Amino acid sequence: MARNKEALLLLIDVSPSMHNLLTEVERVCSMLIEKKLIYSKSDEVGVILFGTDETNNDLTKEVGGYEHIVVLQQIKVVDEDTIETLQKLPRGTSPGDFLDAIVVGMDMLIKKFGPTNKGKKRLCLLTSAQYRIKEPYEGTKEDQIDMISAQMNANGMKLECIIVRGKLTGDANRRIMDENDLLLNRFSKKSCAKTIYVESPTSLLGAIRTRNISPVTIFRGDLELSPRMKIKVWVYKKTSEERFPRLKKYSDKAPPTDRFATHEVKVDYEYRRVDDPSKVVPPEQRIKGYRYGPQVIPISSAEWDAVKFKPERSVKLLGFTDSSNILRHYYMRDVNIFIAEPGNTRAILAVSALARAMQDMNKVAILRCVWRHGQGNVVVGVLTPNVSHRDNIPDSFYFNVLPFAEDIREFQFPSFKYLPSSCQPNAQQQKAADSLVKMLDLGSPGKEVLQPDLTPNPILERFYCFLELKSKQPDATVPLLDNTLKLITEPDPELLSQNKSFIDEFSKQFELMENIKIKKSSRRLWREKPSGSNEGEGAGDVSDAQAVESTKNESAVKVDKIGDLTPVQDFEAMMSRRDSTEWVNKAIKDMKNIIFDLVENSYEGDTYQKAVECLIAFRKGCILEQEPKQFNDFLRHLCKFCRKKDLSSFCEFLTSKQITLITKTEAVDSDATEEEARSFLVKSEPTFL
Repeated sequence: MARNKEALLLLIDVSPSMHNLLTEVERVCSMLIEKKLIYSKSDEVGVILFGTDETNNDLTKEVGGYEHIVVLQQIKVVDEDTIETLQKLPRGTSPGDFLDAIVVGMDMLIKKFGPTNKGKKRLCLLTSAQYRIKEPYEGTKEDQIDMISAQMNANGMKLECIIVRGKLTGDANRRIMDENDLLLNRFSKKSCAKTIYVESPTSLLGAIRTRNISPVTIFRGDLELSPRMKIKVWVYKKTSEERFPRLKKYSDKAPPTDRFATHEVKVDYEYRRVDDPSKVVPPEQRIKGYRYGPQVIPISSAEWDAVKFKPERSVKLLGFTDSSNILRHYYMRDVNIFIAEPGNTRAILAVSALARAMQDMNKVAILRCVWRHGQGNVVVGVLTPNVSHRDNIPDSFYFNVLPFAEDIREFQFPSFKYLPSSCQPNAQQQKAADSLVKMLDLGSPGKEVLQPDLTPNPILERFYCFLELKSKQPDATVPLLDNTLKLITEPDPELLSQNKSFIDEFSKQFELMENIKIKKSSRRLWREKPSGSNEGEGAGDVSDAQAVESTKNESAVKVDKIGDLTPVQDFEAMMSRRDSTEWVNKAIKDMKNIIFDLVENSYEGDTYQKAVECLIAFRKGCILEQEPKQFNDFLRHLCKFCRKKDLSSFCEFLTSKQITLITKTEAVDSDATEEEARSFLVKSEPTFL
């Protein structure tokens, strides 16, 4: 058997307690085979049914017993016939005995492979476990499970028990189910087995492991706590993003009669000179270049290799810190797991002691990791203890990569508590929001919906189904989304209907309305046309259209200064930049200069309106960025300047627009009271000496 080749035996309960679930079982098992046809086309699969009316298996013929068990398909390489077999499962009328089914499955695997291929033989049991298991001829049921587990360990077999319950009927006997659960859980303690309970079609879809991915270490070596203290560890990937299967180019140019045609497409690239396209540039005359400003800097392979950082392969401890210092959103990439070197008792004890000490002290470790020789980068990450609560599983660590300074995106957003009271929710609104969140909680006590371990990727699942459909019907269109997948991608209709009152109350407390975007011209004409003039009326639409198009083309360009044409838009764009904290200060400084120039250089107040619009935008920006002192000091200085330069008409214009200081109600850090703001621009009576 190949390195990743697997022999899988499906043990499916078709007794009456499973009838309402068999449709989903057929679909899930068919999808399992579909994925194997894509990723593991050399795998072998067999199917056993128990709880059937008939009996057809080798053990019945050889030793007797093992009734109501049918071998639906012998173990063979996966093909499309297996899919069709699983899509038409019979409905049985007899109680299902899962222990007998496991024994029959073990017998088939032993006869097929013998003691070889250890770790690559898997039994997958799907049952509701609602019927009583018959008493053994000798010993107890527990003794029987211990004997079966010993045989499984000796032959390198794995067992997955998927217990499908759903909504129980009145015929279900809770005492029998509890007894069966204890028996199945005993397998997990005595052999390489695990038990999964599912209650919905969605969970069933994710419970069956469809791909057999062999664990491969990314590091084997020393975890260096100090130069003289090292622990032998192995590192595996714990999670990794599942991607679409790679699509290959296919050529239909080969003759239909050629049975050995590969239909592969070979792609060749040629590089030609710019000044003479007829000449091809050979590889030895090509070199990579990197842009540096307006020029391109050529760097040869030898120079690039010399520049590369070449750290030594190692995993070193940098220190410990409180777990509260490492926030969850710092985690990057996939998760790895550190385990002690298998069979190394001293390493197992050292890892366990370290993990338990870190958990007791609420600490995590910071590591510097270079997984292999020649690795071009160094990884710094956090090591979190994973203390096991099972006797047969040792303690371990989870490892998450941490970001460097260049990887962090610092986005500054003002706190809601600094906004005016009119912008904050009242008690009724807060209560309605709390109720909405509570009623949509997916992690209610005793039942968690959409668990990551049992929730498949709906995009991938739909792709596999469509691929299987296209293999049979080349002209088939994309079908509608399956109802089971809709439970993942859409809110549960039953949940929404049960809690309609909470949703209605939330809608009542918050006025929901469509935010209609008003299309504005990117240019504003500050000089009004003469009254009754038709000048430029025909060209106005063209000008606006060109301006809008110009805005679209320039939207990707980051604004780094405030211009005279559109100062408000430039100011807002600079204030919204988060790639550096300096842009807010620069925007405030530039806007002050713009407003001063507009006021000082006005002719009979022709630029007052534009100056006020800039001042309104400046005031709003200072409130949002919690810079009230900048605006208040500037406004006081501006008014003092206007009175000194005989520009009091601008102060009167401000009064008519009701522009005043930023108060404590609008920004907590403001030094202006409500009374001071109201009296700030009140025109004082002239005094005569």
